[in-house]
Amino acid sequence: MKIAVFGQYYHINTQVSIETLLNFLSDKTVDVFIENDFYNIIKHESAISFEFNTFTSLDNSYDLLISIGGDGTILRAITFVSDLSIPIVGINTGRLGFLATIQSNEIESAINDILNGNYKTSERSLLCVETQPENEDLIEINFALNEVAVSRKNTTSMITVETHLNSEYLTSYWADGLIISTPTGSTGYSLSCGGPVITPDANNFVITPIAPHNLNARPFVIPDDTEIQLKINGREEHYLISLDSRIATLHNSTNVKIKKAGFKIKMVELMHESFIDTLRKKLLWGEDKRN
Repeated sequence: MKIAVFGQYYHINTQVSIETLLNFLSDKTVDVFIENDFYNIIKHESAISFEFNTFTSLDNSYDLLISIGGDGTILRAITFVSDLSIPIVGINTGRLGFLATIQSNEIESAINDILNGNYKTSERSLLCVETQPENEDLIEINFALNEVAVSRKNTTSMITVETHLNSEYLTSYWADGLIISTPTGSTGYSLSCGGPVITPDANNFVITPIAPHNLNARPFVIPDDTEIQLKINGREEHYLISLDSRIATLHNSTNVKIKKAGFKIKMVELMHESFIDTLRKKLLWGEDKRN
């Protein structure tokens, strides 16, 4: 089995998890490759003495990618996986962790189950972005697992986001910005802006305005085969577009087209896990003393 390991930080919150994982894998008959920048951080900061192979990019020879961090680290990890269909599992050293679901005290048992094939996968839809004219920052990595958002840049004034669905005019949002979310991203930025929670296997996207001034604007659930066209106007000449955690600056003359990507990401789930169980635990549903 060929395993890739990715992370971004080595500090007090990640140290034990990283060392536990690498010590555990070193005793198994697997080939472990650590992302090059992450490996340099580990070698500089940790007391681990044995050597590992490294990678700067992935190919379809890999069987699994293990992400160590929070959900943001997984969002970075998918830029390596892209359309290769390599299953991803996350060890959570962050806060909430809807995607990174393995806790630090479960690492050995969880990874052992995965190595023995005792797991399932959940396929997650992604969004892809096209701009006219093209923006070079968005050509190579133009996809997002959680959401695509447009927002104001160097101003405190709101922007107007003229929105069309399949070329039919929907409305013009007067707001700080607009979020287009996948079901996976429905528990992220969209949720904090009042959007609904959607199960990962739903064939939908969500349009959620960010602090809209037209108070009748509400989150809107649409089929995931919808093509979304956005045109932005504002007092400033530029606005921001973010694809998960990656940000680019676009001119107001740039039109944005958002649609479902042509590939999916495979998330590893342990046999005892479910989205409903994760949802209940992470959002503390039912944690009311009156119950």
